[in-house]
Amino acid sequence: MQLLTHKSTLVGLVALLLAVILLPMFAGALWVKVLTSAAIFALAASGVSLVYAQLGLINLAQIALIGIGGWIALRLNYGTALPVTLIVLGSGILTGLIGALFALPALRMRGLYLALVTLMVAALFQIMFNAFQFPNGGEGFWGVAQKSAASIRRPAFAETDEAYFRYVLIALGLSFALIGLHKAGRPGRAWAMTRQSEANAMAAGINVTFYKLWAFALSGLLAGIAGALLAGALGQLDARSFLAGEGILLFALAVVGGAFSWLGAVFAGLLYKLLPALFNDWGLSADIALIIFGGALMHAIMTAPHGIAGQILGAFNKEKSDD
Repeated sequence: MQLLTHKSTLVGLVALLLAVILLPMFAGALWVKVLTSAAIFALAASGVSLVYAQLGLINLAQIALIGIGGWIALRLNYGTALPVTLIVLGSGILTGLIGALFALPALRMRGLYLALVTLMVAALFQIMFNAFQFPNGGEGFWGVAQKSAASIRRPAFAETDEAYFRYVLIALGLSFALIGLHKAGRPGRAWAMTRQSEANAMAAGINVTFYKLWAFALSGLLAGIAGALLAGALGQLDARSFLAGEGILLFALAVVGGAFSWLGAVFAGLLYKLLPALFNDWGLSADIALIIFGGALMHAIMTAPHGIAGQILGAFNKEKSDD
């Protein structure tokens, strides 16, 4: 079932345009920051969804890749005078190369075994982040200063929180467009055949190894961009933000939101960041969100494999057919 139709893409572009123009005007300062984080993690969730939806593979190391992208962005920020947008792109490309390495176990493993391997990799990077910390303007290769920390630069046209939110939304829209081009092109056809049957794909002349590496590299690219944008949003990064267990949560929310549609990634980002913030604002524990996430995941697995986005788009298509 192909959920990303031309009509839904058009609706998405219109929604993105309205969000860029209107949301910063009506949301308060706190909620602009929350929505910025939600958009950043929606971008990262789109990478998780890509690998899962196109190849049926589970990658639980996306949070670690976000941290890697953030580390690279901070290092380039303090060590070079490159424009911020180039730093964001460079962080994405370098993280994408690292993400391609995560595909090596996928060449021989699937299902639970691959999930465990990627989770172990995420745990390894969690230890490294705790040991070496993130660059904060200090000297040396690690760039860690013990007393003071300098904030990362933002683009000159996006220095305010509202302008930076628009900058992140534009990056999110471009990322969705990049994924859409891949799905509609040769990679998408190769991934579809590989997911159906690797043997048949190889018999048809498809380089299964190459296209698996490509999918993980693209997912890593998106995670690296998300990490660089997160560093710009927060000014600095902390190792406690990239726990291995968060990778499981992000994957679960990608499934709940709907892994087969750009809209599902948006829902995943909103659930990941906006819902806990709402509970805090209401004076409730943000941990309540975890209970809701657990119930939503069970619902998605048992009755809604295409997630929230699938149910919404399915209901919309049903109404159109009835008319």
